[in-house]
Amino acid sequence: MAADGSPVGGAAPGEGAAFFDLDKTLMQGSSAFQFARAAYRNGLLSRRRLAADAWANTRFRLRGATDEDSLALRQRIATGLSGSRVLDLQRLGPDVLAGVLPRLYPRMLAVAHAHQDAGRRAYITTAASQELAEILARVISFDGAIGSELSEVVDGVYTGRVTGLFAYNTGKADAIRELAAREGLDLDQCYAYTDSVSDLPMLEAVGHPVAVNPDRALAAIARERDWELMRLDRLGRQMKTGIALVGAAAAGGVASAALASRRG
Repeated sequence: MAADGSPVGGAAPGEGAAFFDLDKTLMQGSSAFQFARAAYRNGLLSRRRLAADAWANTRFRLRGATDEDSLALRQRIATGLSGSRVLDLQRLGPDVLAGVLPRLYPRMLAVAHAHQDAGRRAYITTAASQELAEILARVISFDGAIGSELSEVVDGVYTGRVTGLFAYNTGKADAIRELAAREGLDLDQCYAYTDSVSDLPMLEAVGHPVAVNPDRALAAIARERDWELMRLDRLGRQMKTGIALVGAAAAGGVASAALASRRG
């Protein structure tokens, strides 16, 4: 692989694929927050819940998500959907994409398109909903998507009961293996890109794992195993710089005050 993360050479067409996690890998932050913003604008979510989701999104960009966070989010989304029509959620699609598309990393799209040009298919592989994943995959010219089921559906209405595939941790890796078996892909010729140690099973399932904006635990594993590392999200660095500048300004203010008192 080249230094910028793009593939070099490649398998013959149809033999390999590249699997891309969505949140903090293909895009800045969380697609769930963009879903929450769209739901709020359409009267399906409270301002208080949106504020909580905004803070959770910032923490996610800085520290990643824990298993408890992810499982709790899935349960909360499923419960919140109880009684809602599937059609109403589908109508949020354009609004959600309006938030997601500007946050896609151009560099990651270039990597994905380079894989396709090398004869590999590109798939979004995310714990976000299958519907969102499929829509986004079509818009950015990927070959397909693996996503999660949000809730059980009866007569076009969400029941709020968690059911079906949760494309997270081992569930995501199992879904990749199933797709590979179905499509005749050679996993040793496949690539996987993700940010979280929770996706370690996904990275271990392929021959070419890549850690993108990795959390601390995944970064340590990637260095130990000599995996490719890509860092694109600068929020943490920007916040550290901002804190340093604020500290310097405060120190400067104190020094100026001390100097003025001496002159007085």
